[in-house]
Amino acid sequence: MGEGSWREQRRDVVRAQAEALARKQAAETERAKALVAEFVAAMTAAGVPAHPLRARAAEGAVRYKTGLRGWYVRRNGAMAVGEDGAFYLMDVPRSPRSRLLGVRIAPSDPPLHVGVGARDGESMPLERLLRQRLEAGPDF
Repeated sequence: MGEGSWREQRRDVVRAQAEALARKQAAETERAKALVAEFVAAMTAAGVPAHPLRARAAEGAVRYKTGLRGWYVRRNGAMAVGEDGAFYLMDVPRSPRSRLLGVRIAPSDPPLHVGVGARDGESMPLERLLRQRLEAGPDF
């Protein structure tokens, strides 16, 4: 077998692995989006009102208007779900301009498992996080 043939086989294997990983990640994202949509429906059905969402800067010490409404799903305000059914990461860079004008936050793909790589006790399945938030009701 020639060196060129081995390289082509290796390239094909790497490509196949990358495609399989991309399919897996896409399926996980779709499942997570479904969980978020179910959460919005459950919060609405439970009569838990949505509130204006504020972005955080400097570990939450500074807050900026976003124009979004929804529910924080972490008590520290780092993550939220909007009335629009989108998942938002609420951390932004500090900015004097943002103090006056607010910030625009783009939706993020929700992870099936939040807080991966964080301190012990901060990592949990998205489904459990959303259930805990729903159970907390308006007193969150």
